[in-house]
Amino acid sequence: MKKFYLAYGSNMNVQHMALLCPTAKFLGASELSGWKLNFRGSFSAAYATVDPTPGDNVPVVIWEISSTNEDALDRYEGFPVLYKKEVVYVIYNGKKVEAMLYVMNPDENGNRRPICEPRQYYYEKIAKGYVHAGLDLKALRQALTESRQ
Repeated sequence: MKKFYLAYGSNMNVQHMALLCPTAKFLGASELSGWKLNFRGSFSAAYATVDPTPGDNVPVVIWEISSTNEDALDRYEGFPVLYKKEVVYVIYNGKKVEAMLYVMNPDENGNRRPICEPRQYYYEKIAKGYVHAGLDLKALRQALTESRQ
């Protein structure tokens, strides 16, 4: 069964996804309303996540995935330990559709993981996804700036 998956981080990158989920179908770009892009984790590794934030929007890429693709994504995202799955709604082809995305879990103490600066190669992988999808880099650049404060 195929379903919609929203990517806001490294899985926006078409070359990356071709290796991870070769049968996933790139559908295009959209925007996730009421969420904010952040880099969270630890000082040794920071990864993209989204946090519910009224008034903010996150550029996303929509993929059509199979259950096999979802299994590969689960492994890559460290589900269910590092990331959990959320069901959200997004506009695709003028219609509101249900889609899945990964959201970073709190740490082992139940606290939100700190905002930290990502590695350069990881940031560049995401930026290539933005460029390929024709998205404005503003949200990505803002998340990077805030990770350095």
